[in-house]
Formats: sequence, structure tokens, C-alpha cells
Amino acid sequence: MTEAEPVTAEVGRRNEWLLVLFTGTTNIADAVTKVVLPLLAVQLTSSPALVSGVVIALTLPWLLTALHIGVFVDRHNRRSLMIGAETARMVSVAVLLLAVLLNLVSLPLIYLVALVLGVAEVVALISGASIVPSAVPRSRWQSVTARITAVEYLCNSFLGAPVGGFLVAAGFAIALGSTGLVYVAGALLLVLLTGNFAVSKVSERKSVHVEIRDGLAFLWQHKLLRGMSFLITVMAGCWAAWLALIPVYATGPLGLDSQRYGLLLTCLGAGGVVGTVLTGPANRLLGRRWAMFVDIVGSFALVAAPAVLPATADSAWVIGAAAFVAGAGGTMWTVNSRVIAQSCVPQNLLGRFSSASRLISWGMTPVAAALAGVLAQVLGYQLAFGLFAVVCALLVIPFLRVVTTGAIADVDKPVEVSAS
Repeated sequence: MTEAEPVTAEVGRRNEWLLVLFTGTTNIADAVTKVVLPLLAVQLTSSPALVSGVVIALTLPWLLTALHIGVFVDRHNRRSLMIGAETARMVSVAVLLLAVLLNLVSLPLIYLVALVLGVAEVVALISGASIVPSAVPRSRWQSVTARITAVEYLCNSFLGAPVGGFLVAAGFAIALGSTGLVYVAGALLLVLLTGNFAVSKVSERKSVHVEIRDGLAFLWQHKLLRGMSFLITVMAGCWAAWLALIPVYATGPLGLDSQRYGLLLTCLGAGGVVGTVLTGPANRLLGRRWAMFVDIVGSFALVAAPAVLPATADSAWVIGAAAFVAGAGGTMWTVNSRVIAQSCVPQNLLGRFSSASRLISWGMTPVAAALAGVLAQVLGYQLAFGLFAVVCALLVIPFLRVVTTGAIADVDKPVEVSAS
């Protein structure tokens, strides 16, 4: 497998904006579904364990399918895979819309739709992370990564969450119908990308399991990338716990309606948008290491706030502020970690590396969501949030040992690795 041909500045600039626009449209639609599905489940049950099942279904594909999808991404046309993911999203949303119109919605159907959306997300994100080096020149990788990350937060949480809340207030059918149309727009943007996004053929293809092992081996042998995967695993688990519990907690004990719940999620996205602006200055002022450390602080605040505050509507303001800090820290980590990966990982391993690292990290999210739901059911919301806050606080020690100044300085050194 060979590296992709260099991308010209003109083509790269056009592809850059198409990818940014695609990121915006798809993330708005994703955000709406992540508001609609839990709130639709709340209409059927008040059990935190059952509602958290929606988040479990959305994230379980990272645990079950990520490694195999990573191999497919390194074997097949990455744009085609992204278009296929958009098509699956359209179909699943259309099925749920029909069920809403016919008053046939059930928890199993919601879980099934969430599972399909989750698989589509795995395909789209791994393909999207792998397509950037083929779509834009190397000199633009960091700026494009920062821009795409900013749009993800802007559209997924800052705009998408409140839009989802207001659309749900207008009606579940309107929310789902609008989402389907946005997915159609995203697919059309992908068709307009220019270039060759297929991978080169090889005379003798390794088995799927051998190629999976290559991706896992590369991750395991790279101390910095391995340590970062562990850290993000725990932080992703804390975020998953928060996202699994907050729909029932906010609309129940806090007494928020769907619009105010959407605005609460907006704080997470607002912090993410601000974080993209702050990442560059923070890297220059504090260094990349301490800019990434902000994510640990924010993740701790995210789950600690609802653990220590009384369950009243007034607490929503502080919980929102904590979510804002978490969003900012999450962006700083995301931009820096993606640049580190793009610098350290050979292009022919990007799909498998992305799937391996996200399996380890994001694979924890359904487990954490399920655990959070059970803990909240048995012990109550505050103790459930509190346990995740303690776990997150303990990350300070491994962070200081793994994400060192020397390790960060090594990311710009050339890496000669091939596993094709």
C-alpha cells in the first residue's frame, strides 16, 4: 500500500471547506438525534437504567465493530464509506419517523435505531479521520484539524443541542424529518470532494485479523499514544456517564424542560468552540502538555458538579459552567491528540490505528453508561456522579508520567513504519 499522491493547494482548499461543511451538517443532525432519542425514551419510561440504554446502543458499536471497520477503512474508498454511513443514518431516521407518525414507537425500536446510528458514526469518524491527509496538503493538517474540531463542537453541542431541544418541543416528527434532510445534504457534500480516496491495491492481502493485530501492535508499542488512549478511556467514560444520566436528571430532579435541557447541553458545545480558539494560544503560552491537561480538569468538573450540588433548577447554572470548562478542555485535547496521531502514524495505518485507539477509549462509553445507569438506580444520582469524579481525579498521576515534555517534543520526528 503506498502513500497518497500530494494534494495541490487549490484542490486542498476546496476539499477543506467541503469537509468542514460536511462536518457541520452531519454534527447538527447527530446532535439532534442525541437529544431526540433519549427524550423519546423518556416518554416511554422514567427508569434511568432504561434511558441510559439509548447511550449504550449509540456507543456499543465502538466496542463491537471498531477494529473490523478500521480494516475496511484501510482497504476501501474512504469517501464511499462515509457516503454509506450517511445513507444508513437517513434510512434509520426515516424508519423512526414513520414509527412516530404511526404511533408505533417502542424502546426496542429506539435502541435499534440508536445502534444503527452508532455503527454509522464509527464508519464515518474513522473514515473521516483517515481521509484528511488525502484531501488536504500536509501544511494544512493542523489548521484543518482545528477548524473541523471547532465545527464539530459548534454544530454538535453549541447549535445542535438547543436546536434539538426546540425541534422536540415542536414535535418529534418535525425533529426527525429535519434531521433526515440534513443527512441528505451531508451526503451531497461528500460527492463533491475531489481526488482519489481509494487505497492502493496490494498483490497479497493480509487476513483481517492480522491487519487488526498490526493496528493494535502499533498503538501498544508507542508509549505516548498508548498512554493517551488510557487517559481518554477514563475521561470518555466520565463523559458517557454524564451524558447517560443527564437527560433523566435534568428533566427530573432539576426540573428542566426540553428547551432548557438543550441549552444545558449547549454549554458543553460553547466551551468546545471557545477551546478551538484557545488551543493555539494555550499551546504557545503553556505548552501542548498543559493545554491537554485542561481536559482532565474539565472532565472532573463535569461529573463533580452534579455530585456535590443540590438537585434544584438553580444548580443547572453551575452544572452548565462545568460543562463549558469540559468542552474547552475536550477541544484542546482533541486538536492536539489528532495532530500527534497524524504526525506519528503512517497514513496506511491511520484507519486501523484510529479504530484501535477509539476501541480502547470510546469502547468504554457503553460500559460506563450502563454502570452509571445502574449506580443511579441503586445509589442515586449524586453518588453515581461522585464515583466517576473520583476516578477522573486519579488521572493526574498517569498523565504526569506519560504525557511528558520529552514525549510531546518527539511527535515531529519522522516515523518510518509500514504494516501494509
